[in-house]
Amino acid sequence: MSEHWQEVGDRVYVRRHKSFDMNVGLVVGDGHCLILDTRSSHREAGELVEAVRSITGSPWTVVNSHSHFDHYFGNAIFGPAEIWGHVRCAEEIEQYGERARAGMIKSQPERRAEYEEVAIVPPDHTFTVEASLDIGGRIVHLRHFGLGHSSNDVVVHVPDAGVVFAGDLVEEGAPPAFSDSYPLDWPVTMAAILDELPEQVVVPGHGAVVDRAFAQAQQAELTLVAELARRAHVEGLRDLIKHFPYPEEVARQAIERAFLQLDV
Repeated sequence: MSEHWQEVGDRVYVRRHKSFDMNVGLVVGDGHCLILDTRSSHREAGELVEAVRSITGSPWTVVNSHSHFDHYFGNAIFGPAEIWGHVRCAEEIEQYGERARAGMIKSQPERRAEYEEVAIVPPDHTFTVEASLDIGGRIVHLRHFGLGHSSNDVVVHVPDAGVVFAGDLVEEGAPPAFSDSYPLDWPVTMAAILDELPEQVVVPGHGAVVDRAFAQAQQAELTLVAELARRAHVEGLRDLIKHFPYPEEVARQAIERAFLQLDV
């Protein structure tokens, strides 16, 4: 996988990275730009700055798609720009940022120094349902459609280019990640996105750029996961696990998260 910018709409770019197979978005307007997600360390963010500067020299606004470390650990490198996110994104980064750092140091000890130098910087501009940003004369909409991959997923809609950045609500190349998810809500949230946004270009948080049909197929899988999890809560899991559309390890994580919701 080569790390280069792919133009997916008029002056709308995606850069797919080897690290975590993660996508960063760039929307370029007249004299201003928007950067979606800042990668998983200051070092990776520094590389991203150089990549952005190969496209535009304009000042930027930053958006975090949600509160997982690989999408915001680079925030400090982009200051003093505005950083936008859902209100719960800022709250969860403040509450769990240090725990996330400790977890990554434990799981990737070879990157300890890289993670230790990260300054935990949450968004300083927040919203609950929607916000619209003027990016150099281009209106970019930030939308929170509901619970899904996390409590605070933000969809970035660039209507004049026909592009939707779905964050980790859509995943390509691997099953969706359920560790912080709300499996009973996720398919409903995805259905709302598909109902309201007709765009054909959908950028997932990780993996290759996809189309509307891919997002619809993933929504159907998520619907099946929610239905099976509800049944498993009543009937037991033994005979149902084989019907899940994802590997057993992924299915069990989805079930665990769904049971947390059902047991409330």
